[in-house]
Amino acid sequence: MRKDFSLYVITDRNVQKKTNLEVVEEAIAGGASVIQLREKTLSTREFFEEALLLRRYTKRYGVLFIVNDRIDIALASGADGVHLGPEDLPLSYARRIAPHLVIGYSCSTKEEAQEAERLGADYLGVGAVFPTMTKRDAGPPIGLERLREIVSSVTIPVVAIGGITPENVEAVLATGVAGVAVVSAIVGAPSVRGATALFREKIDAFLRRSRGTS
Repeated sequence: MRKDFSLYVITDRNVQKKTNLEVVEEAIAGGASVIQLREKTLSTREFFEEALLLRRYTKRYGVLFIVNDRIDIALASGADGVHLGPEDLPLSYARRIAPHLVIGYSCSTKEEAQEAERLGADYLGVGAVFPTMTKRDAGPPIGLERLREIVSSVTIPVVAIGGITPENVEAVLATGVAGVAVVSAIVGAPSVRGATALFREKIDAFLRRSRGTS
């Protein structure tokens, strides 16, 4: 499967007004290229069942499906990948256990990014770029200049996250990131499809300009 990180949508039942499946259906219809299932409160069984449901749907449309934190759920559900952070299973062990999975890693400094690449991460989630209430432990925002420095320090794709909106998405893309990860501005919107489509339109317009095509 082609890895297109340009519009990476993350579920969050704390801000969603719809079920995960409804959100994912609309996000894919609007142009999402990656779906991440993030669950912090469900039991393992419930998390697995949600992952299995979304895996079936994303597979139908050829959209990359990532499970947050839980490599066991990712493997059991047949997900394309897992996204890890500093408090999860160490990256080197995850790569050993699941050499076939797409593995993402969260970081906020150049040193963390370079270490994650060395240990086998396939892509990085970097942020929070701007202030965000979605992830309360995200730390102070890193801003665009530091994001640009991190992008330049690694050879793997970087996905920016944290406070990204249709108004600032082009400035974020201009740092050289492979894409943007969006939570509340999409999954919390009255029309998930409409919000996703607006991001898709702005991302595609930026990419056309950067390639010199109309």
